[in-house]
Amino acid sequence: MSIFKIDPAHSAAHFVVRHMMITNVRGAFSNIQGSISWDAANPGGTTIEAVIDATTVNTQEAPRDAHLKSADFLDVEKYPTITFKSTGVEADGAGELKVTGDLTIHGVTKQVVLKVEGPTAEGKDPWGNARIGASATTKIKRSEFGLTFNAALETGGVLVGDDLKIELEVSLIKS
Repeated sequence: MSIFKIDPAHSAAHFVVRHMMITNVRGAFSNIQGSISWDAANPGGTTIEAVIDATTVNTQEAPRDAHLKSADFLDVEKYPTITFKSTGVEADGAGELKVTGDLTIHGVTKQVVLKVEGPTAEGKDPWGNARIGASATTKIKRSEFGLTFNAALETGGVLVGDDLKIELEVSLIKS
């Protein structure tokens, strides 16, 4: 069993949501913290905990970011973090994992399943640190997490889609 810490400078959490029933809007969170107890010989013994700073939401559109931070969406004053804690990890093919866990957004906790590519083989960075990396994806319904703000469109449909795709890229440093 090896312990790895998430490297916030080289990790990010991205999301994709349909806007006005026409296009996808992408955003990201930075400042991801957490750790993984990784057992390559026994992936089922692996545990993962992560905390994302919800105040770092960035869609490259300042007014939209301010709205996402408001009580209409993330309400970052009341819920400044998004958390994940694994409840189960299993191999899911060559170089892939299925990670089940509790995701908490906006004070609501729901079970999600992450499809993980990796982790990569351990390598050394230029400073001598042992590193691994992984990519993960999942889809959630934002309404299930209390993120229900919306507006009807004159042409039909809604302003913001309910389906939210989450994409994670993490670089981890061995403790």
